[in-house]
Amino acid sequence: MAKQDGQPSALLAGVQIRKSYGPVEVLHGVDFDVRPGEVHALLGENGAGKSTLVKALSGLVTPTDGQILVDGSQVSFKSVADAEDAGIILIHQEFNLAELRTVEENIFLGRERRRGPFLDKAAMRTEARALLDQLNCSAPATAQVASLAVADKQMVEIAKAMSRQARVLFLDEPTAVLTKAETASLFALVRRLKAEGVGIVFISHKLDEVAEIADRITVLRDGAWVTTVDAQGVTPDDMARMMVGRELSDFYPDMPEPLPDALLEVDSVVAPGVRRASFNLHKGEVLGFAGLQGAGRTALMEALIGLHPKQSGTVKLGEAAQHFHSVAQSKAARIAYLTKDRKGKGLLLGNDLIWNFSLFALDKFAKPFIDRKAERRAYEAAAQSVDLRAASPKLTAGSLSGGNQQKLLLAKVLEADPQIIIIDEPTRGIDVGAKAQIYGFIADLAAQGRGVIVLSSELPEVIGLSHRVVVMHDGHVTGCLSGPDINEETIMRYASGLVSDQAA
Repeated sequence: MAKQDGQPSALLAGVQIRKSYGPVEVLHGVDFDVRPGEVHALLGENGAGKSTLVKALSGLVTPTDGQILVDGSQVSFKSVADAEDAGIILIHQEFNLAELRTVEENIFLGRERRRGPFLDKAAMRTEARALLDQLNCSAPATAQVASLAVADKQMVEIAKAMSRQARVLFLDEPTAVLTKAETASLFALVRRLKAEGVGIVFISHKLDEVAEIADRITVLRDGAWVTTVDAQGVTPDDMARMMVGRELSDFYPDMPEPLPDALLEVDSVVAPGVRRASFNLHKGEVLGFAGLQGAGRTALMEALIGLHPKQSGTVKLGEAAQHFHSVAQSKAARIAYLTKDRKGKGLLLGNDLIWNFSLFALDKFAKPFIDRKAERRAYEAAAQSVDLRAASPKLTAGSLSGGNQQKLLLAKVLEADPQIIIIDEPTRGIDVGAKAQIYGFIADLAAQGRGVIVLSSELPEVIGLSHRVVVMHDGHVTGCLSGPDINEETIMRYASGLVSDQAA
């Protein structure tokens, strides 16, 4: 692809890239390029063709038609190794790490530093530490990857790519598991790589981050190119409209008013990670929980459902005090929890969709043997109700997009007919179209008179969905906001501990 309007020639370009699987064409003549020293964001809903295009440009799959150019010369990547030899590095959304190897071994796997015939372990350790320090990652270079937090694993993936002297770096949802501070460190690195002439392809559903970091934006829809624009002045609302044809402000449905009846009362609960927390939940209410990383929101919910022991305090359902010592007990009391870690804790990715769907409510189908026909009928009804898009129930959960995995997880817990549904990070890692659907499901649950608790790191999400917002800081509930107080500035004051309505 020739340079245009005085712009430098592309480091990497795809020209009229097509890809078919059997008779089905999934990419329809897409043009895309990345230039030296720029961040080119690639946007689109799940199924838009982003992943297929990235795989074609990075050697994971071979295009059915079209050309791939590196520095203006046509190339044909036979493998990922060919692309990496050309400086084209892909950091997968799903980690590609050897869990039982150390951090330093992963960073240099297949490209080990040597001194003569021997491994130069000291050099690799020193270089690994330097790479991790650039990312403000404190994980020991000698630690086994399996022992790391998810965010540290993401940093190891990035350090591994940096060690390979990338000329073009594909970042696929790199901030999905990162805190704001970790994201800031990553973006500082991206800006440094830009200054060194590296081309960055940034794929993310976090449109505010795209607005912050991108120089250009390309949008795909249904396997076809929609537009490529300069990012300057393009708002997240503009991006959403280009992707799905509607405004971000339209994503949040109208919420019916909750009923006065209390479903849940929590008073002075103390648990691991929770110093003291009190709140209540009403029928038909969506109760948002906000707070900075480590505030204790997830720890509180895990204590409420019996996943971790509650040390003191009371939990009431209606007028009855409850003492849950297991998830089975809270489930029997009609409380369900959707974990934020749907891939690690919510779904068994290697099992099929029906198997995952029925697991939480298996007692409904065991009479005493599992009634497979009833199980299949229930799955089909639930899949239709949540618009689960899967060609076959025999597919594995791991083969689904993030949005469809979240729908499967929602269908799974709703089959147990809970009266209280706790949803932790309801839209993490899913596209804007699927987000709108999830928001609609939450509104429907509230309209049915159920109580919904939503934990989210995205303040616009908390604000757009919630009747009231509970804010936590350092294990304490610092306030419960309603009406005009539900705004970003007020929430952040409570979340940072600057103000508190409850005594410590």
